[in-house]
Amino acid sequence: MQKRRRWEYLTRFIYANVNNRGAQEYFRQYWPGSEPDKYAPETMIPELNTLGEQGWEMVHMEPIGAVGKKGDVGFIAGDALASWSNSYFCVLKREKE
Repeated sequence: MQKRRRWEYLTRFIYANVNNRGAQEYFRQYWPGSEPDKYAPETMIPELNTLGEQGWEMVHMEPIGAVGKKGDVGFIAGDALASWSNSYFCVLKREKE
């Protein structure tokens, strides 16, 4: 009989920002001589790699309009662009031991 796999989940808001820990070093290593945009999504890669090293796998990521004071997520209503965002809501999973 095949063993049933069990998962644990992690939700996290990840922010794209050139000042994220390890972002500038990452850019220097993989894109020497280039300057990343302040909110380039690639600036999240060092944090995502750290989570991957801990066994977490990304199963969902979506940009969001705002993170409220209570950790709630805001969305832009209607067809109008209300603001730009560098906030991403992420769901990760890893197999339980």
